[in-house]
Amino acid sequence: MLRLPALFTVPGDALAGAAAAGARPGPRTLLAIGSSLCLYEAGMALNDWADRAEDAVERPHRPIPSGRVKPAAALAAACGLTGAGLMLAARAGRPALAVAAPLAATVWSYDLALKHTPAGPAAMAAARGLDLLLGAAATGGGTRAALPSAALLGSHTLAVTAVSRRETTGGSVLAPLAALATTGLLTRLVTHHRTRLPAGRRAAAAPGLPGSGPAGEPSSTGALATALGAVYAATAARPYFHAALNPSPPLTQRAVGGGIRATIPLQAALAARSGSAVTSLLTAALVPAGRAFARRAAMRKVSIT
Repeated sequence: MLRLPALFTVPGDALAGAAAAGARPGPRTLLAIGSSLCLYEAGMALNDWADRAEDAVERPHRPIPSGRVKPAAALAAACGLTGAGLMLAARAGRPALAVAAPLAATVWSYDLALKHTPAGPAAMAAARGLDLLLGAAATGGGTRAALPSAALLGSHTLAVTAVSRRETTGGSVLAPLAALATTGLLTRLVTHHRTRLPAGRRAAAAPGLPGSGPAGEPSSTGALATALGAVYAATAARPYFHAALNPSPPLTQRAVGGGIRATIPLQAALAARSGSAVTSLLTAALVPAGRAFARRAAMRKVSIT
């Protein structure tokens, strides 16, 4: 029910947010990551509770329709995890809680009301963008500098979610094509545009951040962002392309899985784009870890719906 392999896509939100804020990850970043993990899993449990009748017909293997988890237990888990996520955010400071509260509200609104409406993909995108801002608020105390990174990550999530709406029925060519175009645009933006911190924060930025070196000096983080952008594109584009050619349920599900897996290299590319090579590499290290866990748990098929 908690789709544990997908959890590896969560820490990179806070790490990319910290990098975008021009701050090095610290204890408050860890609290933000803990809050994000709790809220993410709350959404997973609530999703299965809200969709229990639909899943009984379309996905009878899922925990609630199969009888492995009682509906009341899933709802209780969603409530408890939401409370834990908000408590961890509060420990990270008021700015973090100010972002975590609307994030939790977005998660619940999506699962209970918006998922099957045209606003569903936008709500999911907003949740992922807010999750990145949570890391920025917890680590740097503000979110303004992280807004561009949040918008890029949210755009990726919007595309994946749009594809996922047809993963059980297939038949949609437009959604994978739109996701493919979005992937190309995001790759260009991540690899060709560097984030610059506000002037008042450049002096305090870690070495290697934009603005810390001589004008026009080649940046190693620029090359790293380009490499990670290529990994992102390679991970997402191929399954999107196959789903566009043949929008069958199996290929659509593979496209969703590819989009989810591509989240991590995109997060790492965003951190590199913000000038933080160490944070970028730390985020990228989650890619093999997530794949190893998925193989060991025999849970390669992941979903966000």
